[in-house]
Amino acid sequence: MVKKFLSSNFSVMLFHYDGFVDKWKEFEWSNHVVHISAQNQTKWWFAKRFLHPDIVEDYSYIFLWDEDLGVENFDPQLYLSIVRSEGLEISQPALDTSKSQIHQQITARARKSVVHRRIYKPGICDGKSSAPPCTGWVEMMAPVFTKAAWRCAWYMIQVDFLLHQFF
Repeated sequence: MVKKFLSSNFSVMLFHYDGFVDKWKEFEWSNHVVHISAQNQTKWWFAKRFLHPDIVEDYSYIFLWDEDLGVENFDPQLYLSIVRSEGLEISQPALDTSKSQIHQQITARARKSVVHRRIYKPGICDGKSSAPPCTGWVEMMAPVFTKAAWRCAWYMIQVDFLLHQFF
């Protein structure tokens, strides 16, 4: 995943929630990324503390991804071209149903379109649906924010929740 983003001219920051940073030194790209470590924390805890909107102001997009995503066929530049052409402020790449376990149907890639904003479930979701789980939300395993959307989202991350969720 890291090599794919570095080769596309991205800056990469890795949040280590297990405290093991030295294990990553074996990779040739390790010295080209920022490593931040704190044990037993979540990506949202790290994001609130280290990705303040003023700090990441120079970046057009913030990718806040889980470490276990399969990205073998992912092209960051192609993805961002779709995000820009669709005017998406908060998005997430869809999962290939033949290669990934799908926990929420909205995360599954729709084969007949470039982007989808809703799912259809008989009796639950139809073309007039305007609320979750049919439309209007992003599963937070791989969110991508524009810098404007990140500025809004960052202020909504609740510090008190983050401080107490593991105690």
